[in-house]
Amino acid sequence: MKHKKLILEVLFLLLVLAATCYGVFKDADLTQILDVISECKKIYLIPAVACVIFFIWGESIIIRYLLKTQGYQENGWHCFLFSCVGFFFSAITPSASGGQPAQIAYMRRRDVPISVATVILSIVTITYKAVLVLLGLGLALLGRPFMRHYLKDILAVFYLGIFLNVACIGALLLLLLHTNFTIAIMRKFAKFLEKVHLLKKKNGPHARLENSMEQYQTTALYIKTHPWVICKVFLLTFGQRIALFLSTYFVYLSFDLHKNQLFTIVLLQAAISISVDMLPLPGGMGASEKLYLILFLPIFGQTLLLPSMIVSRGISYYTQLLLCGLLSILAHFTIRPKKTPVAPE
Repeated sequence: MKHKKLILEVLFLLLVLAATCYGVFKDADLTQILDVISECKKIYLIPAVACVIFFIWGESIIIRYLLKTQGYQENGWHCFLFSCVGFFFSAITPSASGGQPAQIAYMRRRDVPISVATVILSIVTITYKAVLVLLGLGLALLGRPFMRHYLKDILAVFYLGIFLNVACIGALLLLLLHTNFTIAIMRKFAKFLEKVHLLKKKNGPHARLENSMEQYQTTALYIKTHPWVICKVFLLTFGQRIALFLSTYFVYLSFDLHKNQLFTIVLLQAAISISVDMLPLPGGMGASEKLYLILFLPIFGQTLLLPSMIVSRGISYYTQLLLCGLLSILAHFTIRPKKTPVAPE
């Protein structure tokens, strides 16, 4: 069943990719585009790729730090692989829905209980989206001239993205901070499973579920009483996200463009991420390309617009997808359970 689901997800990814390629290239002169790309200064693409690697590595630092706060010692390489697994499955599933379950499965191999991994990855998601919301609200409140000049054609999608991210953060905070409410839901669900004879009433799975609830409550309580942990994670996440947005600036330099566009490019990439982050598309594929072609026209001009989009998206998404895919395969064979097995939760 798991393999069948993965095959369907990959097929959906390929279908969206084919539709994206058709929409982008149907009226384009591929020979001319390749000629323009071949003339770009490749030296600037090295820091662009480095930004993407730093983006992935940044999450591994956050995961390792949060694990350490809960008393779980894990080496940096395994945490990097956790990040790669998360980014790969997020990139191939709608709304990035497959990333965290895959990460939890591999963290489980390293004796991290599901309840603890869930809280840790919820914090990662909340801060990940909170950075986008902060940038979006900052633009909406302080960047009116910028928005009127650059975002006028996508304002509805931009505001929808902010709303959906705020709603997602609110739901996760409710589950994380109001543990009694969350546990009440879990217990009701357990009773339903008992009623349909999918869960035993005594001992066995039910007892382990109760233990998992206690672990969840303990972990969530620690986070609530140590706000400085969240502050550190937020700052790390902010740097992580900015690094990814910076990759497009190095692409800009590679096409021998030298106007002072650093902050403009970072903000435009942030606007794209805000707009597509919650869309039910793998990696925002299709929508990201379309928004890039709208927003970056004043930056690159008509001639360089499509070549720059191919290079920028090729590095920030497709290179990331390939790298994380290969390392996810490596993770499957190298992340092994510790010597003392953990009883199933």
